[in-house]
Amino acid sequence: MNETVVAKSSLAIAASAVSASQAIAPAAIAVGCLYGVIAAYDVPLMPYFHVLAIIVALLALLLMRPPSFVRAQVVGGAFPVSITLLMRWCIVLAALLALGYVTRVSGYYPRRVALTWACLTPALVIAATLVLQQLLQQLLRDPANARKAVIAGCTDSSKALAERLMEGNDSYMSVVGCFDDRDGERLNGSRAVRLLGRLADLPEFVKTHAVDVVFVALPIRHLSRVMALVDALRDTTASIYYVPDIAVFDLIQSQNASVAGIPVISMCETPFYGRRAVVKRLTDISLAAVLLLLLAPLMLLIALVVRCTSRGPVIFKQRRYGLNGEEIIVHKFRTMTVVEDGPAIVQVTRADPRVTAVGSFLRRYSLDELPQLINVLQGSMSLVGPRPHAVAHNEVYRKLIKGYMTRHKVLPGITGWAQVNGLRGETITLDQMEARVLYDLEYLRCWSIKLDLQILAKTALRILNDSKAF
Repeated sequence: MNETVVAKSSLAIAASAVSASQAIAPAAIAVGCLYGVIAAYDVPLMPYFHVLAIIVALLALLLMRPPSFVRAQVVGGAFPVSITLLMRWCIVLAALLALGYVTRVSGYYPRRVALTWACLTPALVIAATLVLQQLLQQLLRDPANARKAVIAGCTDSSKALAERLMEGNDSYMSVVGCFDDRDGERLNGSRAVRLLGRLADLPEFVKTHAVDVVFVALPIRHLSRVMALVDALRDTTASIYYVPDIAVFDLIQSQNASVAGIPVISMCETPFYGRRAVVKRLTDISLAAVLLLLLAPLMLLIALVVRCTSRGPVIFKQRRYGLNGEEIIVHKFRTMTVVEDGPAIVQVTRADPRVTAVGSFLRRYSLDELPQLINVLQGSMSLVGPRPHAVAHNEVYRKLIKGYMTRHKVLPGITGWAQVNGLRGETITLDQMEARVLYDLEYLRCWSIKLDLQILAKTALRILNDSKAF
């Protein structure tokens, strides 16, 4: 066994030990802290404390494991790790309080012991987790522990991969170089990729240079060559990954997945699926319900004023495209003397004579949009998402703007990323609508609850000072 193998083996054992320590540290610290606090306050060690220690150890093992991004990838700063562990500790305490309430044993435990222990334990757990995380990072970043990787096929995707691996990452790989049947002058070389030979030379190189990982990045049109290369590499112990050349595509929510057990890569997907869909919907329902309760008196007043100042319905209903391009009915307070919902709709312009005096005020501060909170509760809209356009406008722009209908992969919103970036109101030119669509697609790519809350906050600020509102 050579020195490199021995070094890798030793580091792997050390890394495994640190990782195992991360898993059991919260339980050990919680129990140790409990007994320490009991001793510090000179409280008699009664049997029910041992019962509590056992329950706490089990709960900590189940609920206080370090976040997956710490255990698996060793990434993330101190703040997100600390917040996650603190939230999990709150769940443990909630479980203990519920159990104590049901069994009526809470009174057995002195309050000063319980409070001191509840506050001290998370601080110690967070500190230990961060120390172990730093130690694990140092072990895995050791050059002797890096996995040696080569690339078959020098494509844009493989170059980007090599660049990222060279810049520092959490896969802990070092790229030795690439193999390609084209000569170096035709490859438009990358600083992270060195041409080592032709594809036929790759299997022998992997055997003789103890290569750990091979990334196959040949275009899919060369399927026969890919299969032949993979067959040749089966005589080695290297891990093999296929890197599809998808850099030329405009990907939205791209991710690895499987369909009927077959690995696939999604190229355009809604960000709201599974747990994300539940989180998004719960956020919409809770916030919309609270806003409706708070704004109900104002909405009744607006309805009364609209009714008394101009002829026509209080609520204006218009057909628009919603999720998956299906038609929905959007509600607004009527702000004009006409009600348009036909094949040709003229956008509202500044000083538009069709807008009533009250309507101008409502549009200026977006108060006409408040009935859409009902759309949110109904499930046809979201608080945040691409703004829905009239059906007539959709039919025009879907033929002129590439990817226009992709914005309908999510529920339309009362406000959106485009609107808080100054793209609100009338779209005079095609370029303006294209810019709005680009922001909508960027929202799909980058969605998070944090982004939604930022958009809502920015919307509230812009309403008070928006020159494009009329």
